[in-house]
Amino acid sequence: MKKLLFMLCLCAFSILQAQDYKTVKVDGTVRQYLEYVPQGLGENRPLIIALHGNSGHGSYHKGQMRVESVADTAKFVTVFPNGIDRTWDIGGDKDLNFMQALIDEMYRKYKIDRNRVYLTGWSMGGMFTYYAMMKAADKFAAYAPMSGYHFWGGKAESSRPVPILHIHGKDDDVVTVGNLQGELNKWINRNKCNRTAKTTKKYRNVDKANLYVWDGGTDGVEVRYLEIEGMKHAIWNTGFKSIEEIWNFCSRYSLNNKFPEDTAPTVTVTSPAPYTSYTVFAPATALAFPDITLSAEAEDSNGSIAKVEFFDGDTMVGSCSGTPYVCVLPSPQAGKHTIKVVATDNDGETGESTVTINLNAPESIFSFHDDFKNQEGCLPAGWTTYDGSDLRTGYLEGLSQGARVFRFTGNPHDFDWGLYFRNMTGASRAGYARYAPENSVASLRLYPGQYILTYKICNWNRPQFNSPVDVIIENREGHTVASQQFTPTVNIGNRATLPFKGVEEQTLTFTIDKDDFYVLTFYADDQEWGDAVIGGLTLTALEYDLSDVGEIKASEKDDDNAVFSLQGIRSRTPQTKGIYISNGKKYISKPK
Repeated sequence: MKKLLFMLCLCAFSILQAQDYKTVKVDGTVRQYLEYVPQGLGENRPLIIALHGNSGHGSYHKGQMRVESVADTAKFVTVFPNGIDRTWDIGGDKDLNFMQALIDEMYRKYKIDRNRVYLTGWSMGGMFTYYAMMKAADKFAAYAPMSGYHFWGGKAESSRPVPILHIHGKDDDVVTVGNLQGELNKWINRNKCNRTAKTTKKYRNVDKANLYVWDGGTDGVEVRYLEIEGMKHAIWNTGFKSIEEIWNFCSRYSLNNKFPEDTAPTVTVTSPAPYTSYTVFAPATALAFPDITLSAEAEDSNGSIAKVEFFDGDTMVGSCSGTPYVCVLPSPQAGKHTIKVVATDNDGETGESTVTINLNAPESIFSFHDDFKNQEGCLPAGWTTYDGSDLRTGYLEGLSQGARVFRFTGNPHDFDWGLYFRNMTGASRAGYARYAPENSVASLRLYPGQYILTYKICNWNRPQFNSPVDVIIENREGHTVASQQFTPTVNIGNRATLPFKGVEEQTLTFTIDKDDFYVLTFYADDQEWGDAVIGGLTLTALEYDLSDVGEIKASEKDDDNAVFSLQGIRSRTPQTKGIYISNGKKYISKPK
């Protein structure tokens, strides 16, 4: 038990940050909480109370839950309370009374709907959530514990059937899942749900997510278990956020409505995946993004789905009256696209879900470095890393060890943000950072022409300066088009607050002969704990082979300078020369 509490402390520990804590007096004690209230809330809106883990606090848990985007759309209040001594009372009334006081306070301040109050908690907060099912089923309409339950054995005793969504990492080494199914079975039986689960592997098109649903319970309740393969003691925010599932599930239930009639349908976008990006280097007459398949899943707990509509921003691009819910976004243009899916049920009520994707058409330069900015502790979308043990596919956040983005604050420092990767085992090619492989959410298409890759690389903790890095550009079939090896001469020293200076910019110039999808890979040295940090990473198109993209007319030309009116070709930057072909003749454009 001592080991468990120690591990819970390690997992939830964070320095208490200065936050705008509110207070409420409960049983003579002043209690603290944070709140998130979206603009334009209105009255009679739901409330979610979200509980931190042992040794945690509201500000840390608020940062981990990332409720803002969901709450802003769905219009609900979220409260993040602080436990006394950073723990929760799972044997008495102290914190049950605190929960009631929070409900009363949110009603006084925001006129929340008392019948639509939901409880979720992580780790020990999840344990308290199960405790509240037994003791306060009349206060919360639905429950969503994460990575916590009464693994020493609890009772499924409640004043009414209770809807439950449990989220847990299959490889949790703190609150293990060994006894979880037994605890879920108690509530499945108490709620009189079907004994056989409906199983969805690769839920929401995410390889590691599996959903098990025991439906048919009394008063329409369900017990759901969202299992995340490979995840340890953490909050799931990869592919989709836990709060999205919590809201979609809990919002179906209300205390004054045992059978969830008149509740909105739920819908999730299954394709494209969140954070999807397409980057295409091509002249304007050859620039084209592929048709994008849009798909969704929708259900209605008390009726049927009448239609599912797909939108690109405010423009409808398709509608389905039956499964599968699929349509195509044809020939999309460059820029950011908000894909919205709206499901309408047989009662005319609607539910919606959105994802944002980026279609990048660089004029000449694409900055990978921009994806690192403000991503401290994250693995940016499109990147995959491996260190001989841990395979990561971005977007990931909340990372405190292993491959991730660092923000450097030492004075001086040669770049502000950098992606760290490593080789823990020393095995060949066992440590890498890779952009746009086929299993990622990014793609990098290059039109024939000449390109230059620029980057800065230093070591993170290799003061011997014997840890070279290999840079390889290849197509997705594994054909290498360019490679380079560089041995860093600057070592940061294992702390992001240390100064470092003298990292020279490296360049790799290469030619692309085939319009194709390409992958950029940085390999750490083949020795144990070989490492590197990448910064200042950009890709520039120096010139395109324009022989197949239309006529180009010269407005002036001489031996030293040639400027062209490029019909249908995107203009170059003033610093970049270009080689253009017109009527079989090659011309060189230089800066004025």
